[in-house]
Amino acid sequence: MPAAASITPWHWAGFVACVLVFLALDLGVFHRKAHVVRFKEALAWTAVWCSLAMLFGLILAPSVVHHWELKQTVEFITGYVIELSLSMDNVFVIALIFAHFHVPSHHQHRVLFWGILGALLMRGAMIWLGVELIQRFDWLLVALGAFLIFSGLKMVFTKEKESDPEKNLAVVTRLNGAVALTPLALVLVLVETTDLIFATDSIPAIFAVTTDPFIVFTSNVFAILGLRSLYFVLAGAIQYFRYLKAGLSVVLVFIGFKMVAVKYVHIPTPLSLGVVVLIIAGSILLSVQATRRERPTTNGHK
Repeated sequence: MPAAASITPWHWAGFVACVLVFLALDLGVFHRKAHVVRFKEALAWTAVWCSLAMLFGLILAPSVVHHWELKQTVEFITGYVIELSLSMDNVFVIALIFAHFHVPSHHQHRVLFWGILGALLMRGAMIWLGVELIQRFDWLLVALGAFLIFSGLKMVFTKEKESDPEKNLAVVTRLNGAVALTPLALVLVLVETTDLIFATDSIPAIFAVTTDPFIVFTSNVFAILGLRSLYFVLAGAIQYFRYLKAGLSVVLVFIGFKMVAVKYVHIPTPLSLGVVVLIIAGSILLSVQATRRERPTTNGHK
C-alpha cells in the first residue's frame, strides 16, 4: 500500500469493492437464511472482523528505505479502536429499538446488514465534508474538540432517560392513500438515524488522530462492519456494563482535549491509543467486578 500522498482513486475503488464483496458473501452465503445469531457465532465473527482490520492496518505500513514506516498503521488502529469503542453505546440503543418493536431475533442480523449500507454512505459523506472543512478552516479542529469535551461532560452529568423510539422524528407514516412502511422498515430507519446521531461524536473524534481521508474512512468502515457481530456479543450482557458510558465520556473528553490543545501539547498517537484502550478496558472491568459483588446479595446470600 503506498503512502498517503500517493493514494489514488483506484485504492478507494478497490477498498469499496472489497467491502461490497465481503457484505455480499455475508448476506448471500453465510447468512442467506435468517437465523438467530448465537453468542459463540457472534464472537467468532467479531474476531474475524477485528483480524481483518488489524491485517489491513499492517498493509498500510509502506516499505520506505528498507524499514517499515508504522505511522499510518498506528493512526489506522487508533482510529479503529476509537470508532469501535464509541460504537458500543450505539449497540445499547439498537438493542432498545429492537426490544421496543419486538423484532424477532432471526431478523435482527438482516436489519443491521442493511443499516450498515446506509451508514457507509452517510459516514462517507460526513467524512468527506469534515476533511474538506478542516483543511480550509484550521479553527474548526479546535471547535470540534470543544464539542467533544461538551458531549463527554454532558454524558456524565446529564441523568440518563429511557428513550422512546416512537417519539423519533424519523418515524413518519401515512396509511390512508399513501405509501406505508413495514415495521421492519421503520426499525431500519431508526437504526440509520441512531447511527447518524452517534456519528456526530465518533467522526470528529478520529480527526484528533489524523485528517487523512483514506485512513478516516477505512477505520470507520471496519468499525461499522464489526458493529453487527459486536451487537450480538454485547446485547445480551448490557446489565454488566454499567460503567461503560462513563468510560466513553472520559474518552470523548480526552480526545476533545487533544484536539483543543493540539497547538500547545503534542500527544503521540501510540499514547492516545494506549489511553483509550486503558479507559475502555478499565470501565468494562469495573462494571463486571461491580456486578459480581452484587450477585450474592441479589441471590439472598451474604
